[in-house]
Amino acid sequence: MTDLRPAALEFTQASVRRTGPDGERRFLLRDVGWRVEPGQHWALLGPNGAGKTTLLRLASTEMLPSSGTVAIFGHRRGTVHVDLIRPRIGLVQRGVADRFSPGLSVLNVVLTGVKGTIVLLRGQVGPEHVERAHYLLGLVGMDHLAHRPFRICSEGERGRAMLARALVADAQLLLLDEPGTGLDLPGRELLIGALVAVAAEHPGIASVMATQHIEELAPIVTHVLLLREGRIVAAGPIGETLTDTLVSECFGLPVRVTRNDDRFFAVAAR
Repeated sequence: MTDLRPAALEFTQASVRRTGPDGERRFLLRDVGWRVEPGQHWALLGPNGAGKTTLLRLASTEMLPSSGTVAIFGHRRGTVHVDLIRPRIGLVQRGVADRFSPGLSVLNVVLTGVKGTIVLLRGQVGPEHVERAHYLLGLVGMDHLAHRPFRICSEGERGRAMLARALVADAQLLLLDEPGTGLDLPGRELLIGALVAVAAEHPGIASVMATQHIEELAPIVTHVLLLREGRIVAAGPIGETLTDTLVSECFGLPVRVTRNDDRFFAVAAR
C-alpha cells in the first residue's frame, strides 16, 4: 500500500550563501537534494565545517535557503507561516540546556517544550502536558529525577531530559545537533538507549541526528547523509552509505568502517 503522507523533509537544490569578512561570498550548503520520509532515522555525518548545523537550521525553520526549496511536511518554506510547522518539530540543540533558570526542575524544563520557550509558561501547561512529560521522562529513564534541579544534572542526564523536552509537544520530526558532545561512555550509551526507546514508542516519527562520530549512531538509524564542504558526498540506506570509500571521501582521510551487530565504528586505515 502506498504511503500518501508527505515527506517529513524535502530539500530541492537547496543552497545557503554567506558573505565573509573579506566580502567574498561562499557556500555553506550547495545544491542539496534530500528527502526524509516518516519513520526514517537519518544520521548526518561530516567533519567540522561540513554544513551539518546549517542543514539542521533549514530543517528546523530557523533559516531560509538562499536558493532552491525546503519543504517540511509538504509545506514549502516561505509560503506558509512557521507557526504551522514548528509544533511538529522537536529540536535538541547544543547550548539550549545552559539557558534555563537555575531554579527549574527537570520536569519543568521538559514542560518548557510545550511552547518551545526557555521559561515555563505555566498558564499554557495543562495536566495532560504534565502527564505526557512524566511519560517521556520514564521513557528516557529520567522520571525518578523529575524534581531534581536541572542545573545539577550530569551532561548525560541533561541530554536525555532535552530529548523528552523535544517530544513533549508530540513532535513528528526530531532534529538533534550533536547530542553526544561532552558525554562520557555511560552517558552516550544511555542517550542511545533513550533514542531506541523513543523510536519504538513512536514508530511514525522521523529523525535526523548530526554527529562527527560514527560510534554515536543508534541502532535505529536507517539512513546516512555524508556531507563535506557543504555538498552531499552520499546519501542513502546505512548499509550502502557507511562504506570505507565513502566515509574516507567525506572525512578526507583513509578510514576503515567496521560493524558489530547493530553498531558501526570507524578508525583511520593503516
